[in-house]
Amino acid sequence: MDKTQPHPLFKLATELGPLLVFFIANAKYHLFFATGAFMVAIVAAMIASYVVTRHVPIMALVTGAVVLVFGTLTLVLHDETFIKVKPTIIYGLFAAVLGGGLLFGRSFIAVMFDQMFNLTPQGWRILTMRWALFFAGMAILNEIVWRTQTTDFWVNFKVFGVTPLTMVFAIAQMPLTKRYHLEPVSLETSEAEAGDLRK
Repeated sequence: MDKTQPHPLFKLATELGPLLVFFIANAKYHLFFATGAFMVAIVAAMIASYVVTRHVPIMALVTGAVVLVFGTLTLVLHDETFIKVKPTIIYGLFAAVLGGGLLFGRSFIAVMFDQMFNLTPQGWRILTMRWALFFAGMAILNEIVWRTQTTDFWVNFKVFGVTPLTMVFAIAQMPLTKRYHLEPVSLETSEAEAGDLRK
């Protein structure tokens, strides 16, 4: 089934919307209320994505599943540790998948980010390794922040620290994707080349 390409603002809203709900709910009420609101917002974002595009990115599905599991544990056990360690689990999982894929000669970065890249094999390997290291670093950073800082500081870091860091890192990869970009071969070109070989 063909995927409908949503407006960039819609994609931004479904990605950042739940985080803003989490931040506002925590500021107005408390972390446990914010956790419940975050879970609802995550599900709403996935439903909206499916309704508009008939597709939910794999990264959103994995993130949503972990949020629901650790959010439920947070609320049922009334222990904020679970929601705080949730980003560590997600980042660690992504780093393991990307790094493990490289060990077997596979690059899963396009699948994880739900984008169609067209890179040379070397470009795939470099880009995958960079994102694997980035996710590993973010997992470590999240552990340091939630274990050493207040809950409010951690929430602010999650919303206003992680998002800009990820965006800056993604933008920093643009020269790499341009350098190793592989131009698609059109059907006409392939047929022309085949004709030349037959001559």
